[in-house]
Amino acid sequence: QVQLVESGGGSVQAGGSLRLSCAASGRTFNTYPMGWFRQAPGKEREFVAAISWSGVYTNYADSVKGRFTISRDSAKNTVYLQMNSLKPEDTAVYYCAASRSTSWGAWAASDAGYRYWGQGTQVTVSS
Repeated sequence: QVQLVESGGGSVQAGGSLRLSCAASGRTFNTYPMGWFRQAPGKEREFVAAISWSGVYTNYADSVKGRFTISRDSAKNTVYLQMNSLKPEDTAVYYCAASRSTSWGAWAASDAGYRYWGQGTQVTVSS
């Protein structure tokens, strides 16, 4: 059974940092792009960041560019999201996702491109 388990969420003050982890089990995703999405209360789920299977290519939402960094450790079948300079508007449930395809492209910013999803981890940023 495929599972994606996020961890590392919590409550921080504005300007602080958090590092989210997403551990995959049940199969390896080392040849698949992975992504992070988030959903704030009353809002639709939105794209945050994605990384190609090799880690060479990354894509970020404009709202997080320069503050968030996505990375992966294939040996651990784990994807990370380093979040710095956090803002109250970053408050949301953050979800990890594994793609449907091994290719890389603009689709990586769309949740339709992902097949497996984690349960999410809450991030709360106070002002």
